[in-house]
Amino acid sequence: MKASLLALLLPAAASARFIEANEPDNRVLLTTDALVETATEKYLIELSPGETRWVTEDEKWELRRAGQRFMDITEHGDLGLASISSKVSPVFPKKALRQSDIKPLLANLSKDLMEEHLEKFTSFRTRYYKSDYGRQSSEWLLQTVQDTIKEAGADKYGVRAEHFEHSWGQNSVIATIPGQSNSTVVIGAHQDSINLWFPSVLPAPGADDDGSGTVTILEAFRVLLSSEDIIKGNAPNTIEFHWYSAEEGGLLGSQAIFSEYEKQSRVVKAMLQQDMTGFVQKTIDSGKPESVGVITDFVDPGLTAFIKKIIEAYCDIPWVETKCGYACSDHASASKAGYPSAFVIESSFGDSDDHIHGTEDLIKYLSFDHMLQHAKMTLSLVYELGFTDFQKLESENAIGEL
Repeated sequence: MKASLLALLLPAAASARFIEANEPDNRVLLTTDALVETATEKYLIELSPGETRWVTEDEKWELRRAGQRFMDITEHGDLGLASISSKVSPVFPKKALRQSDIKPLLANLSKDLMEEHLEKFTSFRTRYYKSDYGRQSSEWLLQTVQDTIKEAGADKYGVRAEHFEHSWGQNSVIATIPGQSNSTVVIGAHQDSINLWFPSVLPAPGADDDGSGTVTILEAFRVLLSSEDIIKGNAPNTIEFHWYSAEEGGLLGSQAIFSEYEKQSRVVKAMLQQDMTGFVQKTIDSGKPESVGVITDFVDPGLTAFIKKIIEAYCDIPWVETKCGYACSDHASASKAGYPSAFVIESSFGDSDDHIHGTEDLIKYLSFDHMLQHAKMTLSLVYELGFTDFQKLESENAIGEL
């Protein structure tokens, strides 16, 4: 039997082990013809700008196991086309300006809450986007974000969280804090996990990839809501927190969202992705200083430069420049749609977590002290940019260029 067919049959064979006695049997029994048809279905992937290839799903996972990243553009091949003629050079502040507002907030960030949330998030057998566990974990995440909003009393001011629905079952989550304008600052992480050998069968706790980023931005969101200026909508810009589905399948969830934003002519002033924020052991073992990894390839240079200033102003550790290649996380979807995007990671890329995409991506390998630094950076950046008058900055920059 071919490996691809075996990969499809195994979930059905194994699923009886995971159905409780009082649970309805919702399994779908596929004919051999249907299995073969699914195994041979082709997807259009983009491995670098303009370099595309048709592959089967098994071939997608083979590429991922070989370290090749890509965007699955089968459904969103037109992403970015609407922004080509309207692209404006983004402008960002020259330095951090709101230390007196932000530093008291940083003291309220909790390592214990991040650990508590991550323990729950990794308790799902997998968060694979096509699995029912992936659906369940997304529902838990949405409920947790909504509870966070209610506990802060922010729902009374229009702060909300909702699913962005997808056809594959695991929905993305978007939390919105309305501001004085529709210009939006986005903070993102991806909620799904994957075991690249048999995604539908084998466990994928995904503690670092990207459970760590998920709970890091959740904690920044919680503390941000303790600011009355923020929840009452006094910031010049709207703030959104995104938890994307199906990043591991080729940035599917973030592509769907930013494709919709592009079609709606949404104005996104900045997007930061947090993907893997907790692993530092290889950095320490190699004698290097613990640092925040700042990605420098396929990102907006102005936003990236400002993030370095934020780390210098608000974090207790330095930054280190590193590269990760094309489409290495969801910021690539924002960038392709024409929005300024950036990406930070736990270390230089070569020292990042090598337990990911399997059964050993576990909490025991992570540092919540390091995740706290990422939470500080996230909270500081979103507050600074939330209160940035981009229109004024752009006008001053235009005058300066005359």
